[in-house]
Amino acid sequence: MNEEIIDKTSKYFKERGIILPKISELQDPHSINEDIKFKLKSLDKDVIDPKNLFRVHWFNNKDHSNFSKVPEHIVLPNSFTGVEAKIIVNIGRLFPLITAHKVLAAYGCLLPRILNGTFDYEKHKAIWPSTGNYCRGGVAISRILGLKSVAILPEGMSKERFNWLEKWVEDKNDIIKTAGTESNVKEIYDACNELKKNSNNDIINQFDEYYNYAIHRAVTGPSFEKSFLEVKGNSNLKARFYVSASGSSGTLAAGDYLKDNLDIKIAVVEALECPTLLYNGYGEHNIQGIGDKHVPLIHNVMNTDFVVGVSDQATNNLNLLFNTDVGHSYLNKKHSFEIDFIKRLPEFGFSTIANILASIKIAKYMKLGKNDAIITVATDGADLYLSELNKAKDEFKGIYDEVSCGEIFGQFLKGISTDNTVELNQKDKERIFNLGYYTWVEQQGISLNDFEKRRDQNFWNKHYQYMLSLDDRITEFNCI
Repeated sequence: MNEEIIDKTSKYFKERGIILPKISELQDPHSINEDIKFKLKSLDKDVIDPKNLFRVHWFNNKDHSNFSKVPEHIVLPNSFTGVEAKIIVNIGRLFPLITAHKVLAAYGCLLPRILNGTFDYEKHKAIWPSTGNYCRGGVAISRILGLKSVAILPEGMSKERFNWLEKWVEDKNDIIKTAGTESNVKEIYDACNELKKNSNNDIINQFDEYYNYAIHRAVTGPSFEKSFLEVKGNSNLKARFYVSASGSSGTLAAGDYLKDNLDIKIAVVEALECPTLLYNGYGEHNIQGIGDKHVPLIHNVMNTDFVVGVSDQATNNLNLLFNTDVGHSYLNKKHSFEIDFIKRLPEFGFSTIANILASIKIAKYMKLGKNDAIITVATDGADLYLSELNKAKDEFKGIYDEVSCGEIFGQFLKGISTDNTVELNQKDKERIFNLGYYTWVEQQGISLNDFEKRRDQNFWNKHYQYMLSLDDRITEFNCI
């Protein structure tokens, strides 16, 4: 704890009108001060204003005029999924500033540094390595707090990500493009290691930041529990699974909370074109936002129950079906899906589509019935991938029509099988856990002891409890 920096930063924030939200307020935004809630009603969700920190949670309503009773979610029609189980999709595009949930992870990773005085705003620069959304969240939070920041991401990510960054960074040189696409995380780490040579650069790496794990277990987990309980009502519905793509494994941490409180099993999703967890495999893929080719340090592998592979051919093509007029017309006329439901399909980004497909695979594999529910997440929406539509259309050689839509629907949605679904036994978990050794101990220099202690669930519980303990310190910081 550096009291001098803490005092200095608190005064700096006060001059800028910054109040840090408490963890309990992000868990339950209805507890936020009434004056702040009133001011949010007339505030644009995407402007650089410190009050927008109080929108960094799952309870924003559709027009951002207020907070919802429970997180916005969609229960997918059984006629759409082809399974009896209810699949509940929590909506992440309603987060402020970046229309994606990674802004929560960025806040959670930066918060302890501010409270402990390890980040000096006059001296340090926040470095945000990512495959897209996390670095945008980091830049957004940094701008609101008046901190210097740098975004690092692969050059092959969607055009929309770079367009956003170019508008938000103060200097174009604060965007560092590394080689490759979604799977090229190693190249991001190499860039970070180079920047780390300057002690003023604080590398806030979502893949090894336990604060990323902790904020999602503390905030995302309880939020998803509330949306499930709303769907359940007085029925006999039971939550059976939490399904989430790997990525940094931060969002997966919500599963640890849900396992403790709803007794669910956790299924992690990855791209079949890069089946690292499934088969120790490698490769390139286009399910943007879910990383790959390594096991993140913050993945609680020993608490994971299933791994499910989904092809990017499925997500590419369904993204086309869900976001074109001809696709919408096909779904309405040929399958009688309601217009109101069809209009919500653009709320699903690439990784969301992967999560939905994996949820269907799990429901089929486990033969789940009408009293079973699967909880999953839409981390962002299709607005971040509109530039990808023409690439997908090119696969149809200029003829993309209702026949094409029928082929996509039949092959990638109705034709879902249970292949590449692995129910993990103890040896499987140890295999995946051990695979992380080569990234974290051999390449990145983590001590063997620090690597091994992640086998113990008490290790993860301590990080979760630490995040929950920050409320009093946040209150004290805000009052200095």
